[in-house]
Amino acid sequence: MIRSLYTSSVQDNGDVIIHLSDKSHPLFEAHFPQYPILPGFALIDILAESLLDDIVTIHKSKFIRNIFPNDILECEISSNEKKRKIKVFRNNEKVSEVVYETK
Repeated sequence: MIRSLYTSSVQDNGDVIIHLSDKSHPLFEAHFPQYPILPGFALIDILAESLLDDIVTIHKSKFIRNIFPNDILECEISSNEKKRKIKVFRNNEKVSEVVYETK
């Protein structure tokens, strides 16, 4: 179900572009019907799936702005060994930041 929520592409520099589905997706209908927003856990799942990561530990997850259906997110990725730091932007405005460790 999470895979039908978005499409993503990894850029040549390793960054990721995510296109979210519209508000008719079941996740948006459940969270919340009158004001659909992307839950934080779903963003983390989308990032891990897009980067083919198996998350071991989440060190930081900061959700600054709501993320809505049809949003296009630009994700700047920086990595060292097994740790990823991901800054998520919408229209050049930071909306989230996640740091996690992979296997």
